[in-house]
Amino acid sequence: MRFLDPKPTYELTYNDVFMVPSRADVRSRMDVDLTPAGGGGLTLPVLVANMTAISGRRMAETVARRGGVAVLPQDIPLEIIEANVAYLKSRHPVYETPITLQPTDTIQHALNLIHKRAHGVVIVVNDAEEPVGVFSEQDAEGFDRFTQLHRVMATDLVTIEEGTPLKAVFERLTEGRVPAAPVLRGKKLLGVITRKGALRSTLYRPALDAQGRLLTAVAIGINGDVKAKAEALVRFGADLLVVDTAHGHQQKMLEVLEQVRAAAGKTPVLAGNVVTREGVRDLISAGADAVKVGVGPGAMCTTRMMTGVGRPQFSAVLECAEEARRLGRHACADGGVRYPRDVALALAAGASTVMIGSWFAGAHESAGDTQRDTEGRLYKESYGMASHRAVKARTREDSLFERARKELFEEGISTSRMYLDPHRPGVEDILDELVAGVRSACTYAGARTLEELHQRAVVGVQSAAGYEEGRPVKVSW
Repeated sequence: MRFLDPKPTYELTYNDVFMVPSRADVRSRMDVDLTPAGGGGLTLPVLVANMTAISGRRMAETVARRGGVAVLPQDIPLEIIEANVAYLKSRHPVYETPITLQPTDTIQHALNLIHKRAHGVVIVVNDAEEPVGVFSEQDAEGFDRFTQLHRVMATDLVTIEEGTPLKAVFERLTEGRVPAAPVLRGKKLLGVITRKGALRSTLYRPALDAQGRLLTAVAIGINGDVKAKAEALVRFGADLLVVDTAHGHQQKMLEVLEQVRAAAGKTPVLAGNVVTREGVRDLISAGADAVKVGVGPGAMCTTRMMTGVGRPQFSAVLECAEEARRLGRHACADGGVRYPRDVALALAAGASTVMIGSWFAGAHESAGDTQRDTEGRLYKESYGMASHRAVKARTREDSLFERARKELFEEGISTSRMYLDPHRPGVEDILDELVAGVRSACTYAGARTLEELHQRAVVGVQSAAGYEEGRPVKVSW
């Protein structure tokens, strides 16, 4: 990457910069390969942040199916992590996991579950796990919420046999005018597939391990018996360990990272967060394969306002990625992403991957429960991992006195409404938007790969008015 004009002497964030187009011979955005360097099976440069309100097993399987990976939070008990990793490894790389209920379950039960996945249907099965009906939210209209599903479900089923070519799946669902259909192995339910899902599976490649199973990642804090936890996670089959703390450039982090590196074996280790060359060097020296960059840019984070500590994210990524590359390692840009342009700029600056949190919080697959406001709009609650709410959950095993002391200090928002975009309510919809933007950015730069994007990108600096000029106008002026 180079600057259009001499590099400024002040710090820059994503809103401060833009890319200019270069002469290019990339004919289509579909010619662009978004596989990140050192991705370990990733086919998209996307990580979902290890935030309790966002990254759970629904998010993890959906994102991995499209080429990224979600990092399960460090606050989850080990026995739950073991179950979640086993669950994720058992998921199909193409077909989505269905929501299933029995014919005698009620409409209310189905409505409580239906927004947990973007495919928007409940598959009604019998005791032999054979589909006997499909329920969608529209089927509830005009019926009491205690009505049993067998009275309202659609029974004229369009079903798909396992292994049916994806183009044929799309055509069959289109001809049948159904948004989603059960996938069968013999007569038993295997999964569910949508028209968009069939299309996406021809455009995306899942993130898989050496055995062809979905990739998984788990975060580790720097307190407790870290070595034992790391050993357990490797034993469970985690594909990436993320050693995570707000202030990554501290002695305790370096000591913990050395323990995790020893326990991890060949399993990659991502550690952070830092914003300086020195921080990158120290974490890599302690055993990190990649370094997480960013202090304070997250939407749920109040660190900069509380402490004055941090660094504008574009400058932090630019410097840290340069140092990581010099040392033969990689940088992950963590935080500050609001739009696809921000992802493209982070990758242009040299990051191998980008970690995203709040942008994914308002999606069907995020870990929170879907709620409705007084106007009927769907939303989910999100919160920062250093907030009062997160600290309270993290210290639940401490004494009342110790919990009360720790809860006095917080650096994050404890509750925020993240509304589901009616046009892009699922994380896959957001990934479509993100990938389209990054692919197009590559074509403007004349890049067929992310490495070429970094090499060819030309970045300029703009005023706040310049940034505002680039925003679309949704109503007339």
